[in-house]
Amino acid sequence: MAKRRHTPLRTSVEDLVAAKRAPQTPQTQSSAFRLAFSDEDFMTSEDTRGIRFQLEYLKTEFRLREAGIYSTVVLFGGARIPEPGKPAWAAKNETQKRNLEAASRYYEEARRFAQLASLTARSLDFKEYVVVTGGGPGVMEAGNRGAADMGAPSIGLNVVLPHEQAPNLYVTPELSFNFHYFATRKIHFLLRAKAVAVFPGGFGTMDEFFETLTLIQTGRMEKVPVLLFGAEFWGKVINLEALAEAGTIAPTDPDLFHVVDDAEAGWDVVRKFYDLPKVRETEG
Repeated sequence: MAKRRHTPLRTSVEDLVAAKRAPQTPQTQSSAFRLAFSDEDFMTSEDTRGIRFQLEYLKTEFRLREAGIYSTVVLFGGARIPEPGKPAWAAKNETQKRNLEAASRYYEEARRFAQLASLTARSLDFKEYVVVTGGGPGVMEAGNRGAADMGAPSIGLNVVLPHEQAPNLYVTPELSFNFHYFATRKIHFLLRAKAVAVFPGGFGTMDEFFETLTLIQTGRMEKVPVLLFGAEFWGKVINLEALAEAGTIAPTDPDLFHVVDDAEAGWDVVRKFYDLPKVRETEG
C-alpha cells in the first residue's frame, strides 16, 4: 500500500496494538468494546454489506492505481479447459473428456493472445494493455501464463468458490486479488478494459460475455473490441442471429463482437481498432 502521510494523530494500527494490551476484564472481552473495523462480527453483518462492497472496490482500485496500470486486456474463458497434453480433470464422462481435450487448443490460443497483448504492454512500460483474468485454472491460467512468458505483470481477480478458483501460479502475486462479491469483481474486469477476449467456457463465461455486450449495447460502456474465440464452439452454443430475426435485439447488435479462431487474428482486430503499431517479439 502507499506510504502513510505524516499525521500527528494516532493511527488505527497503533490503536489496534494498544487495544490488544488492554486488561482482560468482562468489559474488554465484550464484542461491544472491539474497535469497529477489527470486529469481524460487525464487519460481516448484514448491516455493513454496503461497506464491504466499498472495501472490495477500493482495495483493488488502490493497488492497481499504485501499480500505474491504466488499461487492461480481459480474458474470459472456461476453468475446465486443460493445457494440451494434460488430463481433462473436470470431465464427468468419456464424451466430456474427449471434448475438453479437443478444446485444449484454446488454452494455447489464450496463452498466445496474452503474449501478443503483453508485447504491446511492454512497449508502454506495462501501464497499458495489461492482461487480466479471473485468476483460476484453464483459460485463465493460460492468459496469465502468456503474460509471464513475456516477462509482463498480469492481474488475477479470483472469487471465493467451493472449488476450482485457487489462484494459478502465473498471476503476479502483488496483483492477485480475491473477492466475495461477483458484482465488485465484474466492475474491475471492465473498468479499464481496452479489449475483451472470450474463449469457450460455461455459465460464468457466458455471463461475462453477455454483460459486456449489454453494457456496450445500452451505451453504459464505450465500444471496445469484443472477441469471441471459436466459431465452431459458439456457433453451437448461441445463436444471436436468431435473436435479431425475432426482433428482440437490433439487426446490427451481432456486429458488437468479432468471431475469431486464432490469437493473431484476434489481436489484429485490437491493433487496428486502436491503430497500434506492430511490436516485434525481440523488442524491449
